[in-house]
Amino acid sequence: MKILDIPQSGKAGQYVSYKGRNGLIRRGYVIPTNPRTTYQVNVRATLTGQAQRFRTLTEAQQDAWDNAGRRYQSRSRMGQSGPLTGFQLFTKLNAVLALMGQAAIDAPPGPPNLGAVAPQNLVITNTVGVIALKLTCPTNPGQNTIVRASAPVSSAVRAVPQTRVLGTCPAPAQGSSDITSLYVARFGAPVEGDRVFVECNVFDPAAGWEGPRLTFTALVPAP
Repeated sequence: MKILDIPQSGKAGQYVSYKGRNGLIRRGYVIPTNPRTTYQVNVRATLTGQAQRFRTLTEAQQDAWDNAGRRYQSRSRMGQSGPLTGFQLFTKLNAVLALMGQAAIDAPPGPPNLGAVAPQNLVITNTVGVIALKLTCPTNPGQNTIVRASAPVSSAVRAVPQTRVLGTCPAPAQGSSDITSLYVARFGAPVEGDRVFVECNVFDPAAGWEGPRLTFTALVPAP
């Protein structure tokens, strides 16, 4: 239910508060489902592994990460944010590197220096029932563009739903990168009328930094 109260987020007793589209929402707490998909298990194992690895660093190495973390703010929540700890920065960067199959780092990197995102649009076609998803790429995305996507949603949805990593952007052919196989492997084939959201951003394979995401959305058309 919608409530009028001071801004708040999280669990308090048997209730959970969060910011909804139309204001502050409060609902009863329920234990969330835990399907333990392969993706979930891999991500959790990666985070656990990096957390354990941080404890193996020398005191000097941990101090270096702590000093570096103070230069970067956490993502704002309810209008509040703060500097990262060394542990948070270490886990954040190395989790990205592990997810993208890159070597881990033990020393904090310098500030991010990322290029522009190559994909500029999402185009979905339906040729006699064969659906293809392609990213328009005026320039070559190289090997360092991460592609995330949502499962198919209703055509009425406009807010970006939760997205999952599909992989890196494939090399373009005639100005388009075909992500159909990546998408189908993760979510299965969408059908006519479905809406799909795709997010793209650049990452640094040597440091784990990620740039801002560009979001695209399109409907699966009729054949």
